[in-house]
Amino acid sequence: MFEVIIGLEVHVQLNTKTKLFCSCPTSFNHTQNTNTCPTCLALPGALPVFNREALHKAVMFGTAIDATINRTSYFDRKSYFYPDSPSAYQITQLYTPVVEHGHLMIDFEDASQKRIRINRAHIEADAGKNIHEGDISKVDLNRAGTPLLEIVSEPDMRSADEAILYLKKLHSIVRYLDISDANMQEGSFRVDVNVSIRPKGEEKLYTRVEIKNINSFRFIQKAIEIEVARQIEAWEDGVYASEIVQETRLFDQAKQETRSMRGKEEAADYRYFPEPDLLKAVVDDAMFAAATQIPELPDAKRERFVQEYAMNAYNAEVITSLPEMARYFETMVALGASAKNSVTWLTVELLGRLKNGVTIETSPVRAATLSMIVKRIEDGTISGKAAKEVLDYLMEHDAEVDAVIEKLGLKQVSDSGALEKIVDEVLLANPDKVAEYRSGKDKLFGFFVGQVMKASKGSANPQSVNDIVKAKLG
Repeated sequence: MFEVIIGLEVHVQLNTKTKLFCSCPTSFNHTQNTNTCPTCLALPGALPVFNREALHKAVMFGTAIDATINRTSYFDRKSYFYPDSPSAYQITQLYTPVVEHGHLMIDFEDASQKRIRINRAHIEADAGKNIHEGDISKVDLNRAGTPLLEIVSEPDMRSADEAILYLKKLHSIVRYLDISDANMQEGSFRVDVNVSIRPKGEEKLYTRVEIKNINSFRFIQKAIEIEVARQIEAWEDGVYASEIVQETRLFDQAKQETRSMRGKEEAADYRYFPEPDLLKAVVDDAMFAAATQIPELPDAKRERFVQEYAMNAYNAEVITSLPEMARYFETMVALGASAKNSVTWLTVELLGRLKNGVTIETSPVRAATLSMIVKRIEDGTISGKAAKEVLDYLMEHDAEVDAVIEKLGLKQVSDSGALEKIVDEVLLANPDKVAEYRSGKDKLFGFFVGQVMKASKGSANPQSVNDIVKAKLG
């Protein structure tokens, strides 16, 4: 039996308007090599000027994970040659990062928790992007110099499932803090996975393998499982020492395998030394006071929703998983919809209709509209079934809820006189069933209600029908 050891390095692209050391914009998807200047192109004589907003956002993150904030931190040069790095070095923080010794808690389905330590979070400049087209490779330097926060965990995770729980919690925290959009497809939340195994009961750490730049939670889970299986097989076959070497590997989704990319460098290989062109980064009292006033985080919001709205833990977890989802829900409740029905109509009905890349942020049905649908159910204007028709219509058309109800003829009949007439007709048409009910066959009550609803073509208010039938049958 083997124990899996996993540590994660997450590169979070900070959502500053400009790059880390120059005034070039950080916007995504612009024409290649247009967001560049002498500084991010590393032209001779160009000097970096530190973007202090990146420092502010790093302190916010450190506060969120209950970490030590180094009020004075320093920059270092990490030397390496690669086509997407025109300077042949990266400016980073090796020796004194801004954030150290934090943690977060991951939550299991049985309500237990596990503490995952975070060794550090340091600021560094991103590289450019290599674009491979057949036999030709190009370099786009729009991304070069974009501020990153590299978040390095301790090797505290023991399974792919734990790693995904950690990453989802981290992703959620970053989004709640609004320090990054954390879009994995666009590369603003990139994950490197360090994996090793050891026989259960041993304390020694064996050779770790790094799997680089995986861009979805599903692929991360699969890559870990495949790499763990490879290492266990090598151990059992007696070839662990020769086949499992310290290296960087890539995950090939098509072939469902990890494959060697390059040997893994040690710190000495990068020839780190203090960055000579930058002063120390100082978190002054004003920045510290502002950056440590962070918004309500997902764990606290989840607990509040459970207490304030009598919500079960699962629904609270779903709704607080994204800040946009939590805001959507709270807007619905603030506009008068009940919390209970808001949960159902948000998590089941609306989310079930969001497909093909449409998210809660881009949903054609806004919170005020869904809240109005719920209120029209609650005030008896429409039935739950009719409300689904209204929602379906509004997913395709921009219109007012009440106008759609009228247009589709879905308004419930609550007029007691009209309903009594329909009930009388149903009872007169079924004298034998009436006699059976009055002789003790209570289950026939549903039959009468169903007949009235059928006669009204579903427009009758079910509660009113129940009350009238009950009264008529004595």
